[in-house]
Amino acid sequence: MSGFLAALPGAAAQGIIWGIMAIGVYITFRVLDVADLTVDGTMGTGGAVVVLCMVNGMPVYLAMLIAFVAGCIAGFVTGVFHTKFGIPAILAGILTQLSLYSVNLRILGGKANQPLSSRNYKLLFSLGEIPKSLIIGAIFVAVVIAALYWFFGTELGHGIRATGNNEAMARANGINTDRNKVLGLILSNGIVALSGAMLTQFQGYADVNMGRGAIVIGLAAVIIGEVIFGKIFKNFALKLLAVTVGGVVYYAVITLVLRLGLNANDLKLFTALVVALFLGVPYWKNKVAAKNVKVKEVKE
Repeated sequence: MSGFLAALPGAAAQGIIWGIMAIGVYITFRVLDVADLTVDGTMGTGGAVVVLCMVNGMPVYLAMLIAFVAGCIAGFVTGVFHTKFGIPAILAGILTQLSLYSVNLRILGGKANQPLSSRNYKLLFSLGEIPKSLIIGAIFVAVVIAALYWFFGTELGHGIRATGNNEAMARANGINTDRNKVLGLILSNGIVALSGAMLTQFQGYADVNMGRGAIVIGLAAVIIGEVIFGKIFKNFALKLLAVTVGGVVYYAVITLVLRLGLNANDLKLFTALVVALFLGVPYWKNKVAAKNVKVKEVKE
């Protein structure tokens, strides 16, 4: 147990980074009601871009900004595939994700991974500086949530939310739903790429496969946050905060089960089971509630 407590700060720092990624997933999954698998590619794109920029002498803030823009471009490509080519959103995301593997490999100079050591570069996040990573990570979370809360309170933001809630009704009210889908995908993947840039700094390297399975972790964070805080957090900003906390809880659980002896090779299987379990909780709760209503009606 002492080993788990010692590892908890590191798990929290990594959970915050993945929680920011989960905010990007939340925008497509909950706000737009679109299944977007581009994130498995844009996570790696953000990491690859930040390494390329910093190796060539750029400061970390500029490198992260460029990583964000690179993610936005990937989201734009998925949006164009979906809205202009008529490709279903899930397949459009798979196509972009597939192409990003080659793009990320080229950015990394044809190598599967590239180091980014805190000894050679001034990084914002580092596995060797957990307290600093926690503080800066919390600041990033606050800034991202504040920016999204403001944006989705604007007319354009309300249009994107309306598109996700009821596309036909939004279109009937003169809202350009195709444009809103593209904007949502751009924003989502930009945030995911930003978290990829943060994760690369934290772990000290970028890997062409670092985003593989990111959508599952993002969904896990979203669902865990909703299950724990769904009835408490009704405000949009608090919902985004719940998603981030879900990422921290997820990594705390992963750290615990690894400390209890789970084979690291089974981690993906365990993650899938956790997501399936939390996805099933709302369904089971509704089934139980419906059954109780029927019983009550019979008694009356």
